[in-house]
Amino acid sequence: MIDICEVGPRDGLQNESKHVPTTIKVELINNLIDAGIRNIEAVSFVNPKVVPQMVDAEEVLSQLPKRCDIRYGGLVLSRSGFARALETDVDYLHVVTTTSDSFNLKNAKRTVEKATEELTGVVKEGIDAGKGVMGVLGTAFGCPFEGEVPVKRVLEVAETFIKSGCTEITLADTTGMANPKQVESVVASFKKAFGDDLTLGLHFHNTRGLGLANILAGYSAGVKRFDSSIAGLGGCPFAPKAVGNVCTEDMVNMFHGMDVPTNTELEKLVKTAKWLEENMGRSLDGMLMKAGIA
Repeated sequence: MIDICEVGPRDGLQNESKHVPTTIKVELINNLIDAGIRNIEAVSFVNPKVVPQMVDAEEVLSQLPKRCDIRYGGLVLSRSGFARALETDVDYLHVVTTTSDSFNLKNAKRTVEKATEELTGVVKEGIDAGKGVMGVLGTAFGCPFEGEVPVKRVLEVAETFIKSGCTEITLADTTGMANPKQVESVVASFKKAFGDDLTLGLHFHNTRGLGLANILAGYSAGVKRFDSSIAGLGGCPFAPKAVGNVCTEDMVNMFHGMDVPTNTELEKLVKTAKWLEENMGRSLDGMLMKAGIA
C-alpha cells in the first residue's frame, strides 16, 4: 500500500503569483479527500510577507472537515511559526530544515546548525503539546548553490530530529537534483543507520524530468510514503528553476498500472486536476490530465 502525502495545497500553491482565495483552497482539499487522499499538507505557518499565498493558514484549517481518518499537516520553519501552529487544530507539524547552509541561509536566514538547535526544541514541545511531528530535510539529494550534499550530513541532521522525538522523516529533493541510483543509495544508507521502525518519506520535484523515476527507485528500495502534488503544481520561492512536485495523479496511475494499491480514485484525481487548472488560469504540468486514463 502506498501512503500519499498530498502537498498541493501548500507546496503546490505557495509559489503561485495569482492570489488563491481561501474558499478555493478549502474546496481543493475537500476534492482531494473525496478522491481518497487521507494525508494532506494543508498549510504553512511562515511569514506572510515572504510567502503571501499562505497568509490564511488559520482560516483554511478552521474550514476543513474534522475527521479521525484525515491527517492535516502544517509546515513550520521557526519558533514563531510553531507558536501560530499551536493555536490551531493542525494534526501534524512538518518541521523543516535543509541540510545545506547556503540554501538554508536563503530560505530561513540561518545556518543548518542554528536552525536545528531551534527546531529540535520545537519538535519536543510539539510532541508535548499533543501534536504529531515529522522532520523534513530539504536539499537531501543536492543543493543548487553547493552541489553535492554528503549523505553523512543528511544522516546527522536526521539523527538530531530523531533524538528529539521524531518518528517520521521525509527526505526532500528540493530542486529536483536526484537520480534513481542516488535515491536507492541514500535510502539504503538511511535504513542502515536507523532501521525500519521509522517512517521514511520521499519528496521529489520534477525539475529535470526524473520525478516518477525517483519515486519508483524509492519504492524499489522499500519506501512506501511519497509526497506529491495534484496536477504537478509546485515550486519553491527560494530554489532556482525548481518546477512542480511529482504529480499525484500521474504517480497513482503508475502504481495502479503496477497493481500497487493507493486507496485513491484515479478518475476523481484527474477531475480535480482539471478543476485546479481552470482555477489557476494556466496550463499545469500533469500528464494524465492531458492524455487521459488508458
